[in-house]
Amino acid sequence: MHKTVNPSTIRLDGRKILITGVSRPMGIGATLARRFAEAGAVVAVHGFSDYDLSVGNALTSMENGTEILVEQYRDAGLDVIALTSSDLSKHGTAEAVVREAIGKLGTLDGLVLNHCYGTAVPLGQWTEEDIDPHLTVNIRASMMMIQAFAAQADTTRDNAITLFTSGQHLSPMINEIAYCVAKEAIICISRQSAYALGDKGIRVNCVNPGANDTGYCFGEVHKAVADKHPSGRWGTPEDTAELLLFLHSGHAKWITGQLIASDGGFKYGW
Repeated sequence: MHKTVNPSTIRLDGRKILITGVSRPMGIGATLARRFAEAGAVVAVHGFSDYDLSVGNALTSMENGTEILVEQYRDAGLDVIALTSSDLSKHGTAEAVVREAIGKLGTLDGLVLNHCYGTAVPLGQWTEEDIDPHLTVNIRASMMMIQAFAAQADTTRDNAITLFTSGQHLSPMINEIAYCVAKEAIICISRQSAYALGDKGIRVNCVNPGANDTGYCFGEVHKAVADKHPSGRWGTPEDTAELLLFLHSGHAKWITGQLIASDGGFKYGW
């Protein structure tokens, strides 16, 4: 098994960052929260374990996942705060999450939109109920959170927003088209927001983290995905965290409006 070290020396001291999609120990969000806090940031995290449990495709899903993770981090001396668990598909919820984070941290200079809704429903079986949550959680909630973040940002500081897309623009994912549509929109939101917010000292970038081994894929499929990487292994949340630490540091002050792949050279193809 590949073992990942944490070589980064990047510091985020003084940063106050909100990270969404933090609920599973093996997930990208959980790793980002820990690594950002280890780098000196004060981190507020939001998650919705009810969604993880309803999807049922990850062995690490658990009730009250966000709260359990935060308790572990705080026991380790890390400055991580749990926000109220809530469903981002509900009207007004996204803005409420940002307001709660501001209430607890005082201000925010970083926003990582890692939350995601995704289900597999092939064309021919779509219903409005299948499609709508992809749009409300992935697109609408992200837009409203960006707007709420921008409204409170101190324009004299270096502020950074990072969103996550997938590889849908590089390879077919025909059983997840609703998910693909939402993730394609995330790229557009990132680029447009970068230009809209550039004069406010807010950088916006989008990351394609590639295939991260977060406990949802096993057996022959797991091996097949590993074989599509030149290194012969999956990416890990630690790999993704290295890039995010850089993007939210002063080293990335001149990087905005970009779609950045951190996918280990994954072999895509239509």
